[in-house]
Amino acid sequence: MSSANEAQNLRIDPATLGDLDDLVELVMELFSLEEDFQPDRRKQQHGLKLILEQPNRGRIFVIRSEDKIIAMVNLLFTISTAEGGMVILLEDCIVHPDHRSQGLGSRLIKHVCEFAEQRGFLRITLLTDRIVTESREFFSRHGFTESNMVPMRRIITSEDNSS
Repeated sequence: MSSANEAQNLRIDPATLGDLDDLVELVMELFSLEEDFQPDRRKQQHGLKLILEQPNRGRIFVIRSEDKIIAMVNLLFTISTAEGGMVILLEDCIVHPDHRSQGLGSRLIKHVCEFAEQRGFLRITLLTDRIVTESREFFSRHGFTESNMVPMRRIITSEDNSS
């Protein structure tokens, strides 16, 4: 199949539990590229399943060809007191390596922005790697701007919960 024909047969859909294995593979690929995360199939599967089972907490959109998922983006819904309403945290935006540089990431981000506008979300926030210039430039082209906020995190361990 030519790439032009394949592009016409691609569609963006909400992911389902039946897509879990393909989603895990994409997230494992993404986390293998990021310095802050270590791929852990069990954790990634559990996290994705939680989102898929509870659509009021978030949504995962995929670009699907006839026989496989070739891109995904994960949206988590929360409330912002700064904005006074519902906002989205965008995570796990990845296109399979064999399908990069074909505009698929842009299609996903455009879909996410339309989804957010149609449902009255007030902001989309994302974290991207500081060291990957291409990633920051990609999101900048789609209207995302860098914030003065600095992300910080504390990982909660079983020792934290035992006291």
